[in-house]
Amino acid sequence: MALSVCGPVSTDRQGRELIEHGTPLFPAACYHDNISEAPVPWHWHDELEVLVIETGTARVSVNGTDYIVRQGEGFFINAGALHGVWSGGTESCCLHSVVFHPRLVGGSVDSILWQKYLEPLCSDPCRPCVHFVNAREWEAAATRAIQAAWQSCVSEADGFEFAVREQLSRIIFLLAKNCPTAEKRPSEKTLRDGERIKRMLQYIQEHYGGELTLASIAESAAVSESECLRCFRSMTGSTPIQYVKQVRIQKAAELLMSADRKISDIGAECGFQEMSYFAKTFRELKGCTPGEFRKHGTK
Repeated sequence: MALSVCGPVSTDRQGRELIEHGTPLFPAACYHDNISEAPVPWHWHDELEVLVIETGTARVSVNGTDYIVRQGEGFFINAGALHGVWSGGTESCCLHSVVFHPRLVGGSVDSILWQKYLEPLCSDPCRPCVHFVNAREWEAAATRAIQAAWQSCVSEADGFEFAVREQLSRIIFLLAKNCPTAEKRPSEKTLRDGERIKRMLQYIQEHYGGELTLASIAESAAVSESECLRCFRSMTGSTPIQYVKQVRIQKAAELLMSADRKISDIGAECGFQEMSYFAKTFRELKGCTPGEFRKHGTK
């Protein structure tokens, strides 16, 4: 399984990621991401994900809760959990991750592995993620297994599929043994907020190039404007309009580096009708002008 570098996250109307990780025969893929240059925006997928911070510090946000993950630490993200990853400091931040379908480890739904280990984990809203801070031996073992799975996936040596599956199975076993489900389940309000924010984030992804207002974003999830604000602050830590600006600038940055087009045209495509406001917002979020960004690749 060749190493991949994540591009822009493509999602469906509910915010579910559309990228197929791996192949139907071997549903796993490994990634290398420079989070300092290209943060991973809010999204979710049916696969499980494990990652290790190789350099720097990352801020991993899952279902509205932030985790500061430092170099050498590992992280597990459950199926269906809304998440995003950003740099957590001023230094360069890179991570290695493996995204895999539960059936790679659990097999068919009538197998003992699926019923005893995978189904209870994947269907548990109390375990959206686990941070391996390596303070305990089992956490360090899980982090080592993530690194080993990633290396095997990259190498594609003879029999690498067995090696990847073995290490991912070890991670699942360590989670099942050491992270029992919490007694207190998320409230109905928390679960409802999660579904609403997924719809609103996707609406923004689909309409970032046009006019976006608080009213239109709220309408996409059939909530009031005040409820939209509350839900956004609770789940993402920002307002809807702040998030719109972040999405537009990130899209513009991707186009500046990949498309040979006029800067003003890129700004207009990303929802900025006035060049001065585009330049001001770009500098505010990226620390440089669009022209400087294109010339030097400054993030």
